[in-house]
Amino acid sequence: MRNEAERLACADTTTGRILTPVDAAISSHLRSFPRAAWTYIRRAPGTYVWLAILLVTTVVARHLSPDVLHEVLGNRSTNLHHLAEDPVRVLIASAFWLAGGGWITYFIFYNIFHVPAERWLGTLRWLCVVVIAHVGATYISEGALYAAIRHGRAPASAVDTLDIGVSYGLAGVVAILTYRIAAPWRYLYLAGVLAFFAVPLFVHLTFTAIGHFAAVLIGLCCYPLTRAHTGTWSPAETVRRLRRAPGNT
Repeated sequence: MRNEAERLACADTTTGRILTPVDAAISSHLRSFPRAAWTYIRRAPGTYVWLAILLVTTVVARHLSPDVLHEVLGNRSTNLHHLAEDPVRVLIASAFWLAGGGWITYFIFYNIFHVPAERWLGTLRWLCVVVIAHVGATYISEGALYAAIRHGRAPASAVDTLDIGVSYGLAGVVAILTYRIAAPWRYLYLAGVLAFFAVPLFVHLTFTAIGHFAAVLIGLCCYPLTRAHTGTWSPAETVRRLRRAPGNT
């Protein structure tokens, strides 16, 4: 009986405490988690540096009064006024503040879209897609707003409208991931993406809706950046591998 008990238990070498096999397995996983997490993060360094900066600015924003926050965000807005006077500064600064939604929401979206895109394309190419989509969609959306002002469909005060956030870059990356997915699944994915971003154009047209759809089109136009990365992901193949995994019937 004693030998059997010793076989079914093992000692924690750090505390000397006797652990059951289940406890030992849990302890082993907990000890290996930091290394696994670091390995996961460093495969998409750009995404997680960006998320870290967004976390800091989100915390700062929550500690500011509404008036001060409005001034801070207004100074970083890519509106017509700032694009005419100091475009580089606001195009960079606006990408490090969240316009809406909590940081956790963007953490989830970044892991779903930015992480696989950065790992697939490499940090430099991924960053190119983000910048091109962010800058291009900003100018297209603000250009549409300028035209609306010129034709009397928007007030002149709209030149100072608040326009910050990371959603244009995200939309561009969502679009370019179309080329990561194997056919025919990519066409279903593309149809879903186009429908999602096109609906606001018909339901409630705003300059941001125009910007998001423009970012999607820009992301699709970034196809040349994917040519050196020909591997595709097949949902069907992933499901088959999961079914063949040990323990599955």
